[in-house]
Amino acid sequence: MPDVHFACQLQHWRLYLLSLVLGIGGCFQYGIQVSLIASPAVHIQSFVNYTWMMRYNTPVHESTNQLIWSFIVAVLSLGCWAGAVHSGSLPVTYGRKKALLFNNVVAIIAALLMVLSRTAKSFEMILLGRFLYGYNNGLGLSVHLMYLGESSPKKLRGFLTLTSSIFIGLGKVVGQIIGIKEIMGTDEMWPYLLGVSGIPAILQFVMLLFFPEAPRYLYIDKGDTERSKKALQWLWQEDNLKMELDDMQLERERSQGEKAKSVKDLLTSRCVRWQLLTLAIPCAGVQFCGINALCFYAFDIFRESGVPEDKMHYLAIGIGATELIAIMLCSFLIDRAGRKKLMGYGYLLMGITMCVLTVMLSIKDLNSWIPYVNIALIFCVICIYGLGPSGVSMVLPADLFLQAWRPSAYAVCRTIYWLCMFVVGMLFGYIVDGLGQFCFLIFVAYSLGSAAFIIYFVPETKGKTMVEIMEDFSKLNYKNRTADIENTDVGLETKF
Repeated sequence: MPDVHFACQLQHWRLYLLSLVLGIGGCFQYGIQVSLIASPAVHIQSFVNYTWMMRYNTPVHESTNQLIWSFIVAVLSLGCWAGAVHSGSLPVTYGRKKALLFNNVVAIIAALLMVLSRTAKSFEMILLGRFLYGYNNGLGLSVHLMYLGESSPKKLRGFLTLTSSIFIGLGKVVGQIIGIKEIMGTDEMWPYLLGVSGIPAILQFVMLLFFPEAPRYLYIDKGDTERSKKALQWLWQEDNLKMELDDMQLERERSQGEKAKSVKDLLTSRCVRWQLLTLAIPCAGVQFCGINALCFYAFDIFRESGVPEDKMHYLAIGIGATELIAIMLCSFLIDRAGRKKLMGYGYLLMGITMCVLTVMLSIKDLNSWIPYVNIALIFCVICIYGLGPSGVSMVLPADLFLQAWRPSAYAVCRTIYWLCMFVVGMLFGYIVDGLGQFCFLIFVAYSLGSAAFIIYFVPETKGKTMVEIMEDFSKLNYKNRTADIENTDVGLETKF
């Protein structure tokens, strides 16, 4: 049996290679952009002041410099939102592969702007470059998951789509490592540090040319049965594709040749109401679980424990590495334990642990050992997040919708995700000033609410076809209305 299992794994080596190629230019880019921007902060603010002096013969006011820096950080989210909006149309019109090739060109242009910004003495180029990086992240994240989910067999769909979270975690760690002053976090190297995302973009652009378009897109959207079959044979390295082709044929018959659904259809249709709630609350809203806030607060706890300031960056690398290891463990559990258990109980444990952390932060002055307990609790929350919500929030959206609904679903999901990220980023500082350590209670409420929603309402999707999952959700969408379930095409019908 082990030899058979190993042979099965080797059989899909091209599919694993595809996940690597998609990850390099997709989710990895988001992880690296989130983490590396903190390292050159002092150098960029100094550059803004220098260019201001060159133009106006006076130093920039401190508040103006801080405002420009804040916008450099925040404009990434706006670019991500723009990319997420286009993820509902570009992959439908031009295909998943061409959308990613175009997306790589955007990242390469952004990298060139970053590298040339100091030579051109223009901090506006950094702003534009960050916006384009954001666009690249927003479009790339959605199309990465679409492409991979539509190329994977159901037995590997969970594992392969979860690699997106692994690449995000890997990108964060790589960004933190190359950002240290011993590598690229210096006054001479910061433009090249900001332009480093051009390298993964070039790699993906070149390597993606050797891979076929997503088989489900070819079969269901384009009706190209022959190319779809060839793509499956090339990726899966097998000839017996009857079950997969039958499943795609069934989904295609349900779509009856109709075009992909719009965002308006998704938001107003009863037949995908519970899928939309599942998409929005525990998946797209994952920013409200407080993981980024926790990482921010962690530095205060480290200081209270006596950690020197010059060692803080290395502890940040430790936090990123912990999250990455936890996500990698999740990849081995997701197709065994299932999405529902990992995400539902993950949110539950996160909520409970943050409750304990809030109490311990309130009594931190009572004993010298309490700050060390708080450090341990921080790493516990990060481990739980990586094992459950982080990975499953990337995988579950790929399971929830049939082909006609998927592009619009990803556009809505990522729009909510990036707007939540923007809101948390803008308001968190004020919340900390007003509530102190009790700010975590807001995240506790979200985590416990999401846990209850998933455990009590969301069906398990592990090991099921797209059509079977839609049939499970139709029982929730048309609860107590058996006739509607029997007579309604769950993949298509739109009711207003």
